[in-house]
Amino acid sequence: MEWRILGSNFLYAALGVLLMFVAYRVIDWLTPQVNFNDELKRGNVAVAIFIAALFLSVAIIIGQSLN
Repeated sequence: MEWRILGSNFLYAALGVLLMFVAYRVIDWLTPQVNFNDELKRGNVAVAIFIAALFLSVAIIIGQSLN
């Protein structure tokens, strides 16, 4: 087992989580009329699907950039 490869995988995973958080905050900042947390607590499925699609798209972009 190579520690360098393991370390770089953890670094990429942390970078992916950070970029997903930043993307969520940017979308939250761009749509001030929608409170995502309140809508999720109320059970708004459309908001949940939107956030899931946002996370999937960021994950696909990060995955393609690493190849």
